[in-house]
Amino acid sequence: MAAGEVSGRGPRERMVFSAVQLMRRGGVGATGMRDVVAHARAPRGSLQHYFPGGKEQLVNEAVEWAGRYAAGQVARFVAAMAEPTPSGLFAAMVRQWTDELETPDAGSGCPVAAAVIDCAEDSESTRTATAAAFAAWTGPVAQALTDMNVPTARAEALAMLMVSTVEGALLMARAERDVRALKTAARELGPLLDGAVGTGSTVDRA
Repeated sequence: MAAGEVSGRGPRERMVFSAVQLMRRGGVGATGMRDVVAHARAPRGSLQHYFPGGKEQLVNEAVEWAGRYAAGQVARFVAAMAEPTPSGLFAAMVRQWTDELETPDAGSGCPVAAAVIDCAEDSESTRTATAAAFAAWTGPVAQALTDMNVPTARAEALAMLMVSTVEGALLMARAERDVRALKTAARELGPLLDGAVGTGSTVDRA
């Protein structure tokens, strides 16, 4: 979702979206509450009104938003393919990040990963929120694979592999300031994903 897409929404929604954007750029630690208010162009005092649980509540809601957004992206990627394939879906998931990182002044990462790194060890509510966000992402990926005739049990395992590979490759890409890890992942994992189509018994597909 682009920033302009939330311009007509209320201050609460704008602050959640702004928290997502700021967490992507600098992590949770570097995302101050005042920064969120300024980025969202929200009224002063609105944070206490909408987020009585403070920064932890705001971070958790930003993570939940990111999980829902990632889930929605899966459906959009599949709909855009004339002939959906597992490798095509994974390539689209990767391309979302390579396109962004190859633009000038890019440096955005995943807000869910940022929350895991910065907060999950110290906050049980944030750990729970991040786990739920990843589940919200892997679930639609697994369903998409199943719809492409990958057996259900295999689809669930491959969905986890796809999401974890994107997250790891994204981390390497940001560290190296080079998208080669992401492109390598798409190239090497694609054949394995396509090889899972139609494998297994009819019981597996039930």
